[in-house]
Amino acid sequence: MQKINLDQAQAGMTLARAVTNEKGITLCGEGTALTDSLIARLEKVAIHRLVVEGHPVDDGSEELSPETKREVIMERFRHARKNPLNNAIMQVLLEKLEAKG
Repeated sequence: MQKINLDQAQAGMTLARAVTNEKGITLCGEGTALTDSLIARLEKVAIHRLVVEGHPVDDGSEELSPETKREVIMERFRHARKNPLNNAIMQVLLEKLEAKG
């Protein structure tokens, strides 16, 4: 799943989340395949960001290994481990990372 700017959207990409307007009205449902005309309509109604399936746009960042991701999580929570809520959040993140394999 990747959040992209509308100007990065291309026909054939699939929405990973529904697109809603400022009033919360759904304009396009999750799973909708983008077309050129749909992208143009979203631009007309001032939609600026979309969440699409996969990671179709190279943002220049390098994918981190699972080991590195684990180290990053541990470092970010290093000072907060004494707080039970923060510790629980860290554990959930580590479990999610582990589940991804």
